[in-house]
Amino acid sequence: MEKIFRIFWKSLLFLLILLALYSLIQPVQWLGKISLYNRIYPGRERLPFGENPRIAYNFSLNNLDAMFASHKLHRAEKQDDDFRILFIGDSSLWGTLLKPEETLAGRLDQQEMMINGKKRKLQTFNLAYPTLALSKDLLILNRGLQYQPDLIVWSLTMESFPYDKQLSTPLVNNNLPEFLYVAQKSNLSAPWLPSTTSQSFYSRTLLGQRHDLADLIRLQLYGFMWAATGIDQDYPSDYPKPKTDLDADSTFHGVEGPYPDEKMAWDLLTAAHHLAGQIPILIMNEPILISHGKNSEIRYNFYYPRQAYDVWRESLLETCRSNHWPVLDVWNVLPTSDFTNSAIHYDANGAEKLAKLLSDAMESIFN
Repeated sequence: MEKIFRIFWKSLLFLLILLALYSLIQPVQWLGKISLYNRIYPGRERLPFGENPRIAYNFSLNNLDAMFASHKLHRAEKQDDDFRILFIGDSSLWGTLLKPEETLAGRLDQQEMMINGKKRKLQTFNLAYPTLALSKDLLILNRGLQYQPDLIVWSLTMESFPYDKQLSTPLVNNNLPEFLYVAQKSNLSAPWLPSTTSQSFYSRTLLGQRHDLADLIRLQLYGFMWAATGIDQDYPSDYPKPKTDLDADSTFHGVEGPYPDEKMAWDLLTAAHHLAGQIPILIMNEPILISHGKNSEIRYNFYYPRQAYDVWRESLLETCRSNHWPVLDVWNVLPTSDFTNSAIHYDANGAEKLAKLLSDAMESIFN
C-alpha cells in the first residue's frame, strides 16, 4: 500500500510540474503556427470564420497565428511581375453568401494591369474578417504587412468607427496585448485604449485554455472536408432580406443628428497609414443599401439615419483629401436588388460591378 501511495504522490507531483510549466511556457502561442494548411491541405482563400462548422467546414477562432497559417497568403510565392494586394475589411468584403471566386478579391486575382508603365499580374488576398471595427482591421493589417504587399485595399463603413465598437469585437478583445503593441507601434493614442492588460492565472492554465487548444485541432480536422469540397460557409437557399420599411428613428448609436467626431475612431486611419509606411492604402467607402420604402426619408437603411451618414461621409472624404489618401467612394453605386441578407452584404453581381470600379481606380492611381 505504501508503494502505491508513493507512486500516486510522485505522479501527482509530476502532473503539477507539467501544468506549472504549461502556464509558464504558454505553448498555445506557438502551436497555432503548426498547420496542415499549405502543406497537406491547400491554404484557405479567406480567414476562418463561421458559426455552423458541420455544414461550413469552417468556424471562428481567436488565434491569429492559426488563422494566418491556414490562409493561402502564408506560403504564397511572389514573382517579379506580381502586384500583391491585401484586402482588409468586414463581412461584405469577406464575402458573406459569396463563393471565394465571387468576392471582390477573387474577381481581381490573376488579372493583368498596367502599373507605372509595366504590365503586372494582380495577386490578391482576402484578409477581411466579418466584424465591424477599425481596430480589428488594424490588428490584421499589422500581420498582413509582413507578406510584402504592394497595395492595401481597405473597405470600410461608418458602423466600424464608433469608439464603443473597437474593444468589444472578439478578435481584438481576445488579442488585446497584441493590439496594444500594434497601437504603440503605429503611434495610436486614443482615450478608449486601456493602458495595460492583465491575464488571470486561470486563463494561463491548461484548463483555462482548453477551448483554444480544441479550436486549433478542430481547424486542422475541418481542413480535410474543406479541401475536398471547397465549402467554407453555409449557403442557405433562402434567407431574410434586409428591411426596406424602416422605423422613424433618426438616431445612430443612440445619438440624434450627426454622430460626434470625438466619439469616432478617426485616429485609427492615421495609425494604419503610419503602420503601412510607403505601402499605399486605398480606402473604399463600401456600398450600402439605400431604401425607398417607409421612412426612407429619415434612414438609408437599418444601420444609418441619413443625416448622420451624410455628415460622416463628408468627413471621411475631407480626411482623405487633406491627407492625400486615395479614396474610392462607392457608397451608392449598387441598387437594392444587389444586396442579400443585410444592408452591407452585396451579391455576386454587385461584387462584379465593384471589381470594375476598383480596377479603374487602381489604374488611375498608379498611372
